[in-house]
Amino acid sequence: MATPTPTPSSSRRPFLARLSLPERNYLTDALRTETVGGVILLVAAIAALVWANTFGSSYAAVSEFHFGPGSLGLNLSVEHWAADGLLAVFFFVAGVELKRELVAGELRDPRAAALPVVAALCGMAVPAVVYTLVAVTGGGSTDGWAVPTATDIAFALAVLAVIGTSLPNALRAFLLTLAVVDDLFAILIIAVFFTEQINFMALTGAFIGLAVFYLLLRRNVRGWYIYVPLALVIWGLMYNSGIHATIAGVAMGLMLRCTRRDGETHSPGEHIEHLIRPLSAGIAVPLFALFSAGVSLSGGALAGVFTRPETLGVVLGLVAGKTIGIFGGTWLATRFTKAELNKDLAWADVFAVASLAGIGFTVSLLIGELAFAGDEDMINEIKAAVLLGSLTAAVLSGVLLKLRVRRYRTLYEAEELDEDEDGVPDVYEQDDPEYHLRMAAIHEKKAAEHRRLAQLAGAASSKPDSPA
Repeated sequence: MATPTPTPSSSRRPFLARLSLPERNYLTDALRTETVGGVILLVAAIAALVWANTFGSSYAAVSEFHFGPGSLGLNLSVEHWAADGLLAVFFFVAGVELKRELVAGELRDPRAAALPVVAALCGMAVPAVVYTLVAVTGGGSTDGWAVPTATDIAFALAVLAVIGTSLPNALRAFLLTLAVVDDLFAILIIAVFFTEQINFMALTGAFIGLAVFYLLLRRNVRGWYIYVPLALVIWGLMYNSGIHATIAGVAMGLMLRCTRRDGETHSPGEHIEHLIRPLSAGIAVPLFALFSAGVSLSGGALAGVFTRPETLGVVLGLVAGKTIGIFGGTWLATRFTKAELNKDLAWADVFAVASLAGIGFTVSLLIGELAFAGDEDMINEIKAAVLLGSLTAAVLSGVLLKLRVRRYRTLYEAEELDEDEDGVPDVYEQDDPEYHLRMAAIHEKKAAEHRRLAQLAGAASSKPDSPA
């Protein structure tokens, strides 16, 4: 079996090199949950489309059903609860991910962080420019410029699971880091560009709640019965302030400690993320998709995606803008930072991952609703464009990744090989004398068994009635 070629030592820093063992273990755990959640998300999106296009009246009735305490300003529709409430859980996990990346992950080293950050920024800027150019040229609205800027990591991983591509861990980590940085700037876009009126009293209350949350964490106060009610109060105040309520989830996620102290196997942030991520990936995001992805897909509606400048801008932004932005930004960053691409990979692999990042679903749908609030027809058409653009990006990336699937599988199997069965891949133990002693014992045992079999075979062949 082929093993990954070691990166030569030089003045040039490696790009997409093998991950450290702690990063590999974290990535494996995180992506396992996200992949399962992505498949559930895919099922939820399909269910929404089938429901909305077969029993549209019941879908609308359920989506628009209102409930909640009106005296607190929270008598919301089911669709509204999904977008503002359930997605706060998703953004809480995104906040924890971002905090961990900044203090213990790929973004903790500014030089190493430069590549994915530049790639993510270009992967958001170019789709926005593509959308704006198409909208202005066609005489459409530029309000939806931010719709094609986001990457949906869960949906992207679901595509990888469906097509069965064993991407090397370095490419998976690059995709995850892109999505984390994407989420950060999507949060900033939502906070800055989609806040019209601010209730300063409610906002002050939210900030006070966040301060209490922070102090409790720093004093090591424990107990879900303290934090969950406090989080709900902060969320409600943030919603009533006029700032999108998901910002509360991000803020609380960023406050968690994600560095390990002596004696800790996991930091509090990693522990809570491990508990909340299945809830986010398996329930919150799929339910949001169920009540947001239900759009009419009649022939006229699909044709309209390519005739309206706003919807065409979304499709081209996701498919072309994301790919060009991420690939171009990565290539430029490597030139200026003197980073050297892993010898086992090619720029075609970076291009394929860039096209995979064109799958923008959850946050793109959310931004579409915010950008065209009050115009239901336009919102539905934008949603259709997001679905069509994401599907196109998924098919394109699937084809590109399949072209290299044998190479990926060889690299992935070499990275995961554990001949001594100690739970640690062999590539991480090459400097451990104990590993080589274990392997020597294993090979000696195999050699002894082969010698015994050779003796048996020789004895059998020397018998008079043995075949010549």
